[in-house]
Amino acid sequence: MAETRASQYEPLFEPVTLPNGTTLANRWALSPMITNSSSAEGEVSEEDVRYAKRRAGSAPIQITGAAYIEEYAQLFEYGFGSGDDALIPGLKRLASAMKQDGAKAILQLTHAGRFARIALKDFGLVYGPSEMHLNTPIPHTVYEMSPRKIRHVIRQYGEATRRAIQAGFDGVEISNAQRLLPQQFFSTFSNQRHDEYGVDSLENRARFGVEVMKEVQRVVNDYAKDPKQFIIGFRGTPEETRGNTIGYTAEEFNAYFDQLLEVADIQYYASASWGHNIFAQKLRSGEHAGELMNEVVHQHLAGRVVLMATGGINSPEKALDALQHADMVGMSTPFITEPDFVKKLATGQKDAIDLSLEGKDLDDLAIPARAFKDIVQMMDYGESLPKSARDRFRSEAKQSSVNYFKDYH
Repeated sequence: MAETRASQYEPLFEPVTLPNGTTLANRWALSPMITNSSSAEGEVSEEDVRYAKRRAGSAPIQITGAAYIEEYAQLFEYGFGSGDDALIPGLKRLASAMKQDGAKAILQLTHAGRFARIALKDFGLVYGPSEMHLNTPIPHTVYEMSPRKIRHVIRQYGEATRRAIQAGFDGVEISNAQRLLPQQFFSTFSNQRHDEYGVDSLENRARFGVEVMKEVQRVVNDYAKDPKQFIIGFRGTPEETRGNTIGYTAEEFNAYFDQLLEVADIQYYASASWGHNIFAQKLRSGEHAGELMNEVVHQHLAGRVVLMATGGINSPEKALDALQHADMVGMSTPFITEPDFVKKLATGQKDAIDLSLEGKDLDDLAIPARAFKDIVQMMDYGESLPKSARDRFRSEAKQSSVNYFKDYH
């Protein structure tokens, strides 16, 4: 006799409908996770496809790891790209793998701006809103983007959106989170320019992100078979603080998002940041200081778009807690070691959910060998997986490095 799930988890399995009428079977989302297993040129690999296939049934909406939109946008050494038509065949295979069990596949489009470590390594320079002199990972200058360069990057977001459509993705996600380029323009930490994209007003700080989203919507209207059904997602960090210094408040970011809604048909907002248990993070500044970040954002959205809570959700109980102030819950690292997390909970097998790696076949989990060194660093930061699992990944990372050296040297 089949087991049934406990009634307390029913809210996690209720359907949710996006503003465009797309209905998702439950409240779960597979959040972005870089496996660093593509080619040096940004081509999707067989390892990428195999990893996606193994998790195709994990959640009804799935977002890829960061797909950099141009070479100067690249953060991860072996991440996959979206900046060239030659990459479309690989992206098509990835989209097909993600969609094989009926999930909606979303391509996350990113530009790392001043944090584009691989661009720094390969070309010796990075771009950002303003000139800066930094020492990490090596002493270097961040070059201020000229108006022409800004226009070029905005077009690249549009071109990457076209490629996503042609590759068969159901949508794109534009990340304004975790210090990526659109957030860099909005932040008073990284934006010190004084032109129309500068720091002197909220409207100017928002301009780059608004123009990016406007271009994405234009391309969707021109290329998508059914523009209304193509999903435009947004990932944002609702507040930026560093100690006692404020990059922007939640009130300012909410006002920014309202401007985005004026130019684009956004379907969901994924709330993301750094640290532990982000879904339960409290605001540190502004008129809502001390209040739950997601509660403030959720109230501001007022049902206009779906809010997706993310960060540190690694148990059914945390998922329920997160859902109190969100419409969906997103997980990434738990799906690495337990791709069947949601399936097990849905069928009354909560006790069988196992985030450890004890007794598990890594090949069955389809985790790319080159991913270990990068995944373990992310997992250490958020501690969403048990220490024993992280230690095993660390061991595998060392071994994969040894094997790589033997094979190529």
